[in-house]
Amino acid sequence: MEQDWHLAQINIGRLVAAKGDPRVQPFFDALDRINALAESSPGFVWRLKDDAGNATAITYSPDPLLIPNMSVWTDADSLFAFVYRSAHTPEMARRREYFDRFEGAYQALWWIPAGTFPTINDGLSRLWLLDRFGPCPQAFTFKARFLAPDGAGPPVDHRPDPWCIGRA
Repeated sequence: MEQDWHLAQINIGRLVAAKGDPRVQPFFDALDRINALAESSPGFVWRLKDDAGNATAITYSPDPLLIPNMSVWTDADSLFAFVYRSAHTPEMARRREYFDRFEGAYQALWWIPAGTFPTINDGLSRLWLLDRFGPCPQAFTFKARFLAPDGAGPPVDHRPDPWCIGRA
C-alpha cells in the first residue's frame, strides 16, 4: 500500500556567533557528516538545502544568525530514531554551546501529502501555530504527536486545543 502522508519538521535556532567564529565552528564542522547521516537514515525523504548542501546560508529573517533546518520523513518513529538514537544525538546535546536559548516554539512537526515538500514559510507558520495555540493536528511536537490525517484513533499522547481541530 502506498503511503499517503509524510512527516515534515522544522527547527530553527539563533547561533551565538557567525559562521567562522570558533564558538560555532564545531557545529559547522559536523554539519556535512550529520546531513549525510540523515540522508542515509531509514525513513528519510528530503531536507532543505542550498547549493552548498545545507540550509545554514538560507536567509529568511532579518537576523543573519537565525538558521533553519527542515526535513521530511516517512513517519515520526524514523525521525525520532535519527534525532534521539543516532550519531546526531551527541551533536544535538551540544546545542547550548552553539545556539542561544529560544523563547517560543523552535521545532514543529506536521503531516504533508507524500510527494510534496514544505517551504520555509510553511514551517514558520507551523511554528507560529504551535507557539500561539499549542500542539494540534496542524503543528505538534514529539511529546504531543498526532496521527496522519488518514489515521484512525485519538491523538498520540495529547488532548488537542479545541481551537485547532479542523483548522489548516
